[in-house]
Amino acid sequence: MKLIIGLGNPGDRYKDSRHNVGFKCIDHMARAWSIKVGERRSKVVLGQGQVAHPDVQDRPSVVLAKPRTYMNNSGEGIAYLLTRFAATPQDMVIIYDEMDLPPGKIRVRPEGSAGGHNGVRSIISTLSTQDFPRVRVGIGKPPPELDGMSYVLGAFPPDEKLLIEEAVRNVADVVLCLIQEGIEKAMNRYN
Repeated sequence: MKLIIGLGNPGDRYKDSRHNVGFKCIDHMARAWSIKVGERRSKVVLGQGQVAHPDVQDRPSVVLAKPRTYMNNSGEGIAYLLTRFAATPQDMVIIYDEMDLPPGKIRVRPEGSAGGHNGVRSIISTLSTQDFPRVRVGIGKPPPELDGMSYVLGAFPPDEKLLIEEAVRNVADVVLCLIQEGIEKAMNRYN
């Protein structure tokens, strides 16, 4: 079973922010794969089921999850999930926003540093490893007059919003490929 975890901040205030791209991906996969994400625990909201997709025959079991902590404490929810499902970091896929990629660009990696992302830094610190698969979704760099925090907590302008909506849909295909064919195939096909 794969744990598919999107990073973001809880609450309506952050719903449409750049930092919540991971949450948007989980919401899309839940709709596309007919998995209800509504089970609330202290640190996460999750849904468990089998992928319902016309191109998928073996219907892999997955957990779709969103930490209920703020981004900087994402590791707490991840640790809960790994314990609850007796999983390892290699059993999960973390989906999050990336300023070092243009808006809508997707990158798959088998492991790596936090790269300045506080949510990933929290996961690495909590789990004491950076060896876990991740899917990064580009949100672009802030303009010179805007600091990084204000940028990631801001909403996408209309032209970028279309790119992000397409990326969110594509992430579901990336994750399916990763689950069914492995990370190398996903990297070769989507990077």
